[in-house]
Order: sequence, then structure tokens, then C-alpha cells
Amino acid sequence: MISTSNALAFLKSWGIVFRNMIELKNVSKHFGGIKAVENVSLTIQEGSITGLIGPNGAGKTTLFNIIAGFYTPDFGEIKLEGNNISGLRSDELFQKGILRTFQIAHEFENLTVRENLMMVPNGQIGESILHTWISRNRIKIQEKENHIKATKVMKFLNLDHLESEKAGSLSGGQKKLLELGRTMMVDARLVLLDEVGAGVNKTLLKKIGESIKKLNKELGYTFFMIEHDIDFISSLCDPVIVMTDGSVLTQGTVNEIKNDDRVIEAYLGN
Repeated sequence: MISTSNALAFLKSWGIVFRNMIELKNVSKHFGGIKAVENVSLTIQEGSITGLIGPNGAGKTTLFNIIAGFYTPDFGEIKLEGNNISGLRSDELFQKGILRTFQIAHEFENLTVRENLMMVPNGQIGESILHTWISRNRIKIQEKENHIKATKVMKFLNLDHLESEKAGSLSGGQKKLLELGRTMMVDARLVLLDEVGAGVNKTLLKKIGESIKKLNKELGYTFFMIEHDIDFISSLCDPVIVMTDGSVLTQGTVNEIKNDDRVIEAYLGN
């Protein structure tokens, strides 16, 4: 099987160029005397599923929070498709199609699966008190569109049998699928997955992996994912980036990473 990185290199040799979805140059974030992220430079290519691994405290989650706009970098530059997005807030990046999931799913536990999905789209007319009086027809049309889209999302992720279930009653794996569904409601460009496999049984983990592949291949989503399960990473990601002590140690294919003595010492050997 040809790796993604080798396939991209082959296509580039024929003059076919893939854009960088995200590019970081010398990005740093310090908290007092702690260098959580230090001089990180990396690129995430459009249409890729890129893995991010490293020991606890390596800076992975902080890096995700910087990209997603929860933290502002102290130094360095972040570009989205060539445009500088350094310092933009998370809500502004959400508008540009950058979404971040969390290790512990953040669902609205008292709402149903369908209601959770329909809460996501931005700019809903019905959120304005004024428009509830003067734009009732537009509100109905928009709600119908969101209802149809939510139905398609649930079917895509095989969650349709749970549409009336309260989100708080779902299993950990089902909540992770619901989070993926919420990214689909806004046509995400880049999805940052933070340990999507954490606490999930093998059956649902396989389903989550299949859903990520479908979103990548059929809808063109670009994924950047933190994961500690090396087998799960192996089944999905190429390339894989390794962080340690706040910096990028190396990157490459899964096999290259597994056979790198520096990675074994810093991560796999822990």
C-alpha cells in the first residue's frame, strides 16, 4: 500500500500541487516560565488525516488550543490556506471552518441527538427576537433546511436510530460520533480531534474510524488528530507528527515513526 506522503510526492512530480490547509511558523506559547509550545513549525495538507502523538505534557493540547483560537500564540504565525489567522478568536475561526472536539465530549445533555445537531449552524434567524416577529417564513425555511441536514448527518453516521435520545444518555463512543456530526452541520474544513478514541469500546472505535475516513474521502474533510492509541493512529493517519517537551521531534509515516529510536525513547517507550 502506498502511503499518503509517498502518493503526494508522486503527484507533485507530475505537477499536481496540494495546498497547505494549515501552516505554523515558529509558534510558541509560554505560561510563566513553562514553555508549553516552543518554536513549532509544521504544515497540514488539505485532504490529509494527520496524527499528533507524544508523551503527556508534550504540548499537544496547547498546540490544538492555539490553532483553534482558544490561546493566542506569544510568537510565530499561523496561516489558513495562505491567510494569516494568528490571534483570531475561536468563534471567528469557527466561521472559517476550523472546529475542535475535546477528549470529553461537550454535548447538550438535556437535548436530543437531533436537537444537538440543529443547535450548531451559525446565523440562525430565529435567535433574534426581532426576526421572530418579522421573518417567520424565513425562520421556518431555515429550520426545515437544518432539519433535513441533521437527518442526513444522522444517517451518514448511523445515529438515526438515536435521534430522539437525550445526548446525556449516550455512551462515550456515541457522544464522539455526535461531535463528528456537529462538525458536519457547518461543513467544517479542518477538524481538530482531541483523543476521539479515549474511553471508547473497540466496536464503536472502529465505527468512529470508518466515519472519519468517510468524511475525509467523500466530503473532503481535513483532520488533525491527537491520539494515544497507536493502532488507531496507524489505521488512519499519514503523516504522523511527534511532539516532546513543547517542540516537534519528527514526522513521517507510521512505520517510520515506530522505528525511530528518538520516538521510542520519548513516547513509545514510556
